Amino acid sequence: MAAGLRVESISTAYDRADVLQDVSIEVQPHSITCLLGSNGSGKTTLIRSILGLTPPRSGRVWFEERDLTGVATHKVIAAGIACIPEGRKVFPKLTVEENLRVGGYQEASEDIVQARLAEAYALFPQLKERRTQLAGTMSGGEQAMVSIGRGLMSAPKLLLVDEPSLGLSPIYVKQNFDIIQRVRERGVTVFLVEQNARQTLAIADYGYVLAKGQVVATGTPAELGRARDVHEAYFG
Repeated sequence: MAAGLRVESISTAYDRADVLQDVSIEVQPHSITCLLGSNGSGKTTLIRSILGLTPPRSGRVWFEERDLTGVATHKVIAAGIACIPEGRKVFPKLTVEENLRVGGYQEASEDIVQARLAEAYALFPQLKERRTQLAGTMSGGEQAMVSIGRGLMSAPKLLLVDEPSLGLSPIYVKQNFDIIQRVRERGVTVFLVEQNARQTLAIADYGYVLAKGQVVATGTPAELGRARDVHEAYFG
Protein backbone atom coordinates (compact mmCIF):
# COMPACT_ATOMS: atom_id res chain seq x y z
CA MET A 1 0.00 0.00 0.00
CA ALA A 2 1.22 3.50 -0.78
CA ALA A 3 2.81 5.41 2.06
CA GLY A 4 0.72 8.55 2.38
CA LEU A 5 0.57 10.80 5.45
CA ARG A 6 -2.46 12.93 6.24
CA VAL A 7 -2.69 15.36 9.13
CA GLU A 8 -6.22 16.63 9.68
CA SER A 9 -6.90 19.83 11.60
CA ILE A 10 -4.58 19.12 14.50
CA SER A 11 -4.04 21.50 17.38
CA THR A 12 -1.22 20.79 19.80
CA ALA A 13 -0.48 22.54 23.07
CA TYR A 14 2.21 22.58 25.72
CA ASP A 15 0.41 23.08 29.02
CA ARG A 16 -2.34 25.50 27.99
CA ALA A 17 -0.49 27.32 25.23
CA ASP A 18 -1.44 26.30 21.69
CA VAL A 19 1.59 25.82 19.46
CA LEU A 20 -0.26 24.36 16.46
CA GLN A 21 -3.71 25.58 15.50
CA ASP A 22 -5.89 23.65 13.05
CA VAL A 23 -2.97 22.40 10.94
CA SER A 24 -3.71 20.15 7.95
CA ILE A 25 -1.10 18.72 5.58
CA GLU A 26 -0.90 15.86 3.12
CA VAL A 27 2.24 14.02 2.01
CA GLN A 28 1.77 12.11 -1.22
CA PRO A 29 3.44 8.70 -1.63
CA HIS A 30 6.97 8.70 -3.09
CA SER A 31 7.19 12.50 -2.97
CA ILE A 32 9.30 15.06 -1.15
CA THR A 33 6.87 17.35 0.65
CA CYS A 34 8.37 20.25 2.55
CA LEU A 35 7.30 22.37 5.49
CA LEU A 36 8.95 25.78 5.66
CA GLY A 37 8.91 28.08 8.64
CA SER A 38 11.09 30.23 10.85
CA ASN A 39 12.21 29.37 14.38
CA GLY A 40 9.24 29.09 16.72
CA SER A 41 6.70 28.54 13.96
CA GLY A 42 5.80 25.07 15.26
CA LYS A 43 7.64 22.85 12.77
CA THR A 44 9.25 20.50 15.30
CA THR A 45 6.02 20.35 17.31
CA LEU A 46 4.27 19.05 14.19
CA ILE A 47 6.84 16.27 13.88
CA ARG A 48 6.40 15.44 17.58
CA SER A 49 2.65 15.29 17.05
CA ILE A 50 3.01 12.89 14.10
CA LEU A 51 5.35 10.65 16.12
CA GLY A 52 3.09 10.65 19.18
CA LEU A 53 5.71 12.33 21.37
CA THR A 54 3.39 15.30 21.95
CA PRO A 55 -0.09 14.06 21.02
CA PRO A 56 -2.44 16.66 19.53
CA ARG A 57 -5.33 17.77 21.72
CA SER A 58 -7.61 17.70 18.66
CA GLY A 59 -7.48 16.51 15.07
CA ARG A 60 -6.22 13.25 13.55
CA VAL A 61 -3.00 11.82 12.10
CA TRP A 62 -3.38 9.18 9.38
CA PHE A 63 -0.72 7.02 7.73
CA GLU A 64 -1.62 4.53 5.00
CA GLU A 65 -5.25 5.05 6.02
CA ARG A 66 -4.44 3.96 9.57
CA ASP A 67 -5.33 6.33 12.39
CA LEU A 68 -2.15 6.94 14.39
CA THR A 69 -3.62 9.60 16.66
CA GLY A 70 -2.62 8.79 20.24
CA VAL A 71 -0.65 5.70 19.21
CA ALA A 72 2.54 5.07 21.21
CA THR A 73 5.70 6.28 19.48
CA HIS A 74 7.31 2.84 19.13
CA LYS A 75 4.18 1.64 17.33
CA VAL A 76 4.30 4.66 15.01
CA ILE A 77 7.88 3.68 14.15
CA ALA A 78 6.80 0.07 13.64
CA ALA A 79 4.15 1.29 11.18
CA GLY A 80 6.95 2.43 8.87
CA ILE A 81 7.81 5.99 9.93
CA ALA A 82 11.35 7.07 10.83
CA CYS A 83 12.69 10.46 11.89
CA ILE A 84 16.00 12.25 11.37
CA PRO A 85 15.87 14.62 14.37
CA GLU A 86 16.91 18.24 14.47
CA GLY A 87 20.53 18.56 15.56
CA ARG A 88 21.30 14.96 14.45
CA LYS A 89 21.25 13.50 18.01
CA VAL A 90 23.82 10.73 17.53
CA PHE A 91 24.87 8.61 20.48
CA PRO A 92 28.35 10.09 21.02
CA LYS A 93 29.86 7.20 23.00
CA LEU A 94 28.72 4.55 20.52
CA THR A 95 30.60 3.74 17.34
CA VAL A 96 29.25 4.58 13.91
CA GLU A 97 28.09 1.00 13.38
CA GLU A 98 26.50 0.80 16.83
CA ASN A 99 24.58 4.00 16.06
CA LEU A 100 23.35 2.52 12.80
CA ARG A 101 22.29 -0.69 14.51
CA VAL A 102 20.14 1.31 16.93
CA GLY A 103 18.03 2.33 13.93
CA GLY A 104 17.35 -1.31 13.10
CA TYR A 105 16.55 -2.43 16.64
CA GLN A 106 13.10 -3.75 15.69
CA GLU A 107 14.55 -6.13 13.11
CA ALA A 108 15.23 -9.59 14.57
CA SER A 109 17.09 -11.02 11.57
CA GLU A 110 20.84 -10.39 11.65
CA ASP A 111 20.99 -11.12 7.93
CA ILE A 112 18.55 -8.29 7.23
CA VAL A 113 20.45 -5.97 9.58
CA GLN A 114 23.67 -6.75 7.73
CA ALA A 115 22.00 -6.08 4.39
CA ARG A 116 20.75 -2.71 5.63
CA LEU A 117 24.21 -1.85 6.99
CA ALA A 118 25.62 -2.61 3.54
CA GLU A 119 23.05 -0.24 2.00
CA ALA A 120 23.94 2.51 4.49
CA TYR A 121 27.64 2.10 3.77
CA ALA A 122 26.95 2.19 0.02
CA LEU A 123 25.13 5.50 0.54
CA PHE A 124 27.87 6.84 2.84
CA PRO A 125 31.25 5.26 2.00
CA GLN A 126 32.93 7.49 4.62
CA LEU A 127 30.95 5.73 7.33
CA LYS A 128 32.20 2.31 6.28
CA GLU A 129 35.78 3.55 6.62
CA ARG A 130 34.99 4.86 10.11
CA ARG A 131 32.53 2.26 11.33
CA THR A 132 34.52 1.67 14.55
CA GLN A 133 34.97 5.38 15.32
CA LEU A 134 32.99 6.94 18.17
CA ALA A 135 30.25 9.09 16.67
CA GLY A 136 30.90 11.90 19.14
CA THR A 137 34.38 12.46 17.68
CA MET A 138 33.08 13.11 14.15
CA SER A 139 32.36 16.43 12.45
CA GLY A 140 28.83 17.80 12.23
CA GLY A 141 28.55 16.75 8.60
CA GLU A 142 29.71 13.23 9.35
CA GLN A 143 27.28 12.98 12.26
CA ALA A 144 24.52 14.02 9.86
CA MET A 145 25.43 11.02 7.69
CA VAL A 146 25.20 8.76 10.74
CA SER A 147 21.81 10.20 11.65
CA ILE A 148 20.39 9.73 8.15
CA GLY A 149 21.87 6.23 7.89
CA ARG A 150 20.40 5.31 11.27
CA GLY A 151 16.96 6.50 10.15
CA LEU A 152 17.14 4.34 7.05
CA MET A 153 18.09 1.21 9.03
CA SER A 154 14.41 0.56 9.81
CA ALA A 155 13.63 0.49 6.06
CA PRO A 156 10.98 3.18 6.54
CA LYS A 157 8.15 3.93 4.15
CA LEU A 158 8.07 7.55 5.35
CA LEU A 159 11.09 9.56 6.51
CA LEU A 160 10.58 12.72 8.57
CA VAL A 161 13.64 14.96 8.25
CA ASP A 162 13.89 17.86 10.71
CA GLU A 163 16.24 20.74 9.78
CA PRO A 164 18.95 18.75 7.92
CA SER A 165 20.91 21.93 7.14
CA LEU A 166 21.11 23.13 10.74
CA GLY A 167 24.67 24.05 11.72
CA LEU A 168 26.30 22.50 8.66
CA SER A 169 28.73 23.96 6.16
CA PRO A 170 27.37 24.58 2.62
CA ILE A 171 29.14 21.51 1.21
CA TYR A 172 27.48 19.20 3.75
CA VAL A 173 24.11 20.92 3.27
CA LYS A 174 24.29 20.19 -0.46
CA GLN A 175 25.36 16.61 0.22
CA ASN A 176 22.46 16.05 2.61
CA PHE A 177 19.92 17.40 0.14
CA ASP A 178 21.40 15.21 -2.58
CA ILE A 179 21.02 12.21 -0.25
CA ILE A 180 17.39 13.12 0.46
CA GLN A 181 16.71 13.08 -3.28
CA ARG A 182 18.37 9.67 -3.59
CA VAL A 183 16.27 8.35 -0.70
CA ARG A 184 13.11 9.41 -2.52
CA GLU A 185 14.37 7.74 -5.70
CA ARG A 186 14.50 4.49 -3.70
CA GLY A 187 10.76 4.77 -3.13
CA VAL A 188 10.80 6.32 0.35
CA THR A 189 8.31 9.13 0.98
CA VAL A 190 9.98 12.21 2.53
CA PHE A 191 8.53 14.96 4.72
CA LEU A 192 11.23 17.62 4.89
CA VAL A 193 10.99 20.29 7.60
CA GLU A 194 13.36 23.21 7.02
CA GLN A 195 14.17 26.90 7.29
CA ASN A 196 16.43 26.89 4.21
CA ALA A 197 13.80 27.84 1.64
CA ARG A 198 16.02 27.99 -1.45
CA GLN A 199 17.60 24.53 -1.04
CA THR A 200 14.33 22.94 0.06
CA LEU A 201 12.17 24.25 -2.78
CA ALA A 202 14.83 23.10 -5.25
CA ILE A 203 14.12 19.44 -4.43
CA ALA A 204 10.51 19.41 -3.14
CA ASP A 205 7.45 18.37 -5.11
CA TYR A 206 5.00 20.28 -2.94
CA GLY A 207 5.21 22.48 0.12
CA TYR A 208 3.56 24.17 3.05
CA VAL A 209 4.53 27.29 4.97
CA LEU A 210 3.94 27.45 8.72
CA ALA A 211 3.82 30.71 10.68
CA LYS A 212 2.82 31.08 14.33
CA GLY A 213 1.42 27.55 14.40
CA GLN A 214 -0.79 27.87 11.34
CA VAL A 215 -0.44 26.89 7.68
CA VAL A 216 -0.38 30.17 5.78
CA ALA A 217 0.44 28.94 2.27
CA THR A 218 0.56 25.77 0.20
CA GLY A 219 1.61 24.99 -3.34
CA THR A 220 4.27 23.75 -5.72
CA PRO A 221 7.81 25.10 -5.27
CA ALA A 222 7.24 27.50 -8.16
CA GLU A 223 4.02 28.80 -6.62
CA LEU A 224 5.57 29.22 -3.19
CA GLY A 225 8.70 30.82 -4.61
CA ARG A 226 6.78 33.67 -6.26
CA ALA A 227 4.05 34.23 -3.68
CA ARG A 228 4.40 37.59 -1.92
CA ASP A 229 2.42 36.47 1.14
CA VAL A 230 4.78 33.52 1.56
CA HIS A 231 7.76 35.85 1.73
CA GLU A 232 5.96 38.03 4.25
CA ALA A 233 5.02 35.02 6.38
CA TYR A 234 8.38 33.33 6.09
CA PHE A 235 10.67 36.27 6.58
CA GLY A 236 8.37 38.52 8.56
